Amino acid sequence: MDILSTRGWSDYELLDSGNEERLERFGKYTLLRPDPQCIWIPRLSQQDWEMADAEFYKESSERGSWKVKTEMPESWEVIYKDLKFKLKLSPFKHTGLFPEQHVQWDWMRGKVKSRRSKVESEVNILNLFAYTGGATLAAAAEGAKVTHVDASKSAISWARENQAMSGLSEKPVRWILDDAMKFVSREIKRGVRYDGIILDPPIYGHGPTGETWDLMRDLPKLLNLCQQVLSEHPLFVVVNAYAVSASSIMLENTLQTALRNQKGSTSCGELVLEESTGGRQLSTGIFGRWEAQS
Repeated sequence: MDILSTRGWSDYELLDSGNEERLERFGKYTLLRPDPQCIWIPRLSQQDWEMADAEFYKESSERGSWKVKTEMPESWEVIYKDLKFKLKLSPFKHTGLFPEQHVQWDWMRGKVKSRRSKVESEVNILNLFAYTGGATLAAAAEGAKVTHVDASKSAISWARENQAMSGLSEKPVRWILDDAMKFVSREIKRGVRYDGIILDPPIYGHGPTGETWDLMRDLPKLLNLCQQVLSEHPLFVVVNAYAVSASSIMLENTLQTALRNQKGSTSCGELVLEESTGGRQLSTGIFGRWEAQS
């Protein structure tokens, strides 16, 4: 099992965690957000925690509100390498960016770069449940042709803003508002093929026309469909999962089953944030990867 941790990102820090909360810096601003797994004692002082620019208060199982303590803009920008992202405070405690995902972006870019250095043809990437486009932009920046699929119109608009901010507006990105399962089923019929597939599914969700999604019920079905749209010489399939009561071994086993006829290997692990004040690690999610044999 692998652990992927965040290090060396100047625009993000996990400053501290504990008492079921985490203290983070996104660019210029420090945020305090609830995290029920942080049952340990914080390292920093109470005064350090009180210096946060905004604090999230949970009001229901899904939503809440932010108490902004200093002058903050409605949105602001952070940079990771050659990519730029617009952040804002959402009623779901998120900012529009999951910083730990940068390790997946770097890994994927390496795969795309290696293929493009050996083969002159384009590399086609499918990003499902693509949210605000971190993986989409990373692949596009490396020269891949990307199909970005999400069920939220506002998330796609946000991703397109990130594309423009990153100077990637001329890159070949296809923006699709659709249910992931339905879209992949149609791609099978159309004979469209992809060299790499990224999936960031929620535990539960809804498609744009009311379709329901349940990770434990539907992920095996979707991966079986994804297997059918892989190209003759695929590169990878990556699945990330958050707030799910299952181990990364579940993702690896599901990938192994779906891709049993492909020549390659699987791995699994945890996505981890690392405190800048002492190196203590905080697991935020799990992942499974399949990659083709070299």
